[in-house]
Amino acid sequence: LALATYWIAALAKKGSGPHKLAGKVYVLAMAGVLLPAIPLSWRALQFFSLTFGLFLFYLLLITGSAVWTAWRAVRCKRDFAAYAGPGFRRLGWANIAAGAAVLGIGAATMQPILLGFSVVGILGGRGKLLLAERGPAHPRWWMGEHIDAVLGCGVATHIAFLLIGLPRLLPAQWNGPGLQTFAWLAPLLVSALAGRALRRKYLPLPANKTTVAKTDPRALAGELA
Repeated sequence: LALATYWIAALAKKGSGPHKLAGKVYVLAMAGVLLPAIPLSWRALQFFSLTFGLFLFYLLLITGSAVWTAWRAVRCKRDFAAYAGPGFRRLGWANIAAGAAVLGIGAATMQPILLGFSVVGILGGRGKLLLAERGPAHPRWWMGEHIDAVLGCGVATHIAFLLIGLPRLLPAQWNGPGLQTFAWLAPLLVSALAGRALRRKYLPLPANKTTVAKTDPRALAGELA
């Protein structure tokens, strides 16, 4: 359900009825996945592997952060102060701390997936803190937040499908380490490329060098130097 409604929202006209409805169903579907993931992660921590259990809790945090941010950015698009309040800052610090912990575990165990995914929490949390400190750079700040969060949701949704759903549809000989590595890393790469394209389409272009130099004395001084 999450995979289907994700793509319905992605392909529908932005702001249209189908887009909004599919987005709401997607959020509910993800909540239905994330809530039972809490005891699942705890049982993995207790009975399977400390590293795996901690990583599941980390995935729960960054995925929950993305779902919450995607929904909250649209709800608060006319009230930045309400969006970037104390809870937003605490979420940013939690992502940074969890990402740093996963980075340490990945370095100790030499697991590339942990090393790669640690960056998601660290950079995502840092972005939240910088946004809260500096304020929005343009009136469509909420769209930038929504895009980034939805792409994060897409990574989580597609990793889950590639690791759990797709192997049941493929021949057994295809379900090897190569498919698992692809399932973890390919969605990250695709989301990075899609993010650049979506920002160019829906967000204001950054001020060019000439415009900045005319309006910012520090930039003008740098040009003269």
